[in-house]
Amino acid sequence: MSETISIIVPSYNEEKSIPFFYEAICEEREKFKKIDVELEMIFVDDGSKDRTLEVVKELRGRDEQVHYISFSRNFGKEAGIYAGLEHATGDYLVLMDADLQDPPSYLMEMYQAIKEEGYDSVATRRVDRKGEPVIRSFFARQFYKLMNKISNTEIVDGARDYRLMTRQMADAILSMKEYNRFTKGIYGWVGFRTKWLEYQNVERVAGETKWSFWKLFKYSLEGIMAFSTAPLALASWAGVLMCVIAAIAIVFIVVRALMFGDPTSGWPSLACIIIFIGGLQLFCIGVLGQYLAKTYLETKERPIYICKEKA
Repeated sequence: MSETISIIVPSYNEEKSIPFFYEAICEEREKFKKIDVELEMIFVDDGSKDRTLEVVKELRGRDEQVHYISFSRNFGKEAGIYAGLEHATGDYLVLMDADLQDPPSYLMEMYQAIKEEGYDSVATRRVDRKGEPVIRSFFARQFYKLMNKISNTEIVDGARDYRLMTRQMADAILSMKEYNRFTKGIYGWVGFRTKWLEYQNVERVAGETKWSFWKLFKYSLEGIMAFSTAPLALASWAGVLMCVIAAIAIVFIVVRALMFGDPTSGWPSLACIIIFIGGLQLFCIGVLGQYLAKTYLETKERPIYICKEKA
């Protein structure tokens, strides 16, 4: 009995990349047919503003192994990943980007690793960030280092969403129905035996990246708050530290007043101290507020995405 691999492709404004992606997958499809394995493609249109959906529909018209899910608006890549996993029917599932930065040539090796070596998933990571802005690459590396220090969930530096997994692992990911999603952390949290493949960074085949520095920064905050309570602990320890400093300052003032009198002076430094402590308090309240906001959104139980049409 033949097996099926569902290729999930979250897409946002990828009309230029999708034709190249489709041709590349068709080449791999011929290789898989020799071992009696079918490849199906599921494009998740994340509220694109260009002709992404029209291009996919054209492919669907001539290839029954092409499917699509179209959102009512832009819900983000995390929602696209979840929707693809939820609608896929294959025995194995793989996540890929339409820009061909995830080389399709690795698919056979990934499949064989699961079938022959007993892995539950095969993931990929970039060993360099050639072609990316230096500043963005620097902060990306620092983010991975920070996450692995403050979280119990392992997140591999340079990890891509490009991953082939068994149906069992996909079902485990789908069981986590949280609204604020950070899939890179979810992969580590659900566990399962994973093999890592390394490769050099690949440039986009067409189009432009949708991830600005600001979007990546906000995404990193999502990851920190989703898989670590360290910021809350940091705020608590900052409060303890300020109490200790205040106690030391009180002792110093009392001793100075007893020994040398209490001349009035230093109002500029006093104003700076008040502003500093006020800023620290607002920072701690802000950290607490971010966690509270995420909790508030979860309690609303809003759907992760809204499907407008599919085929």
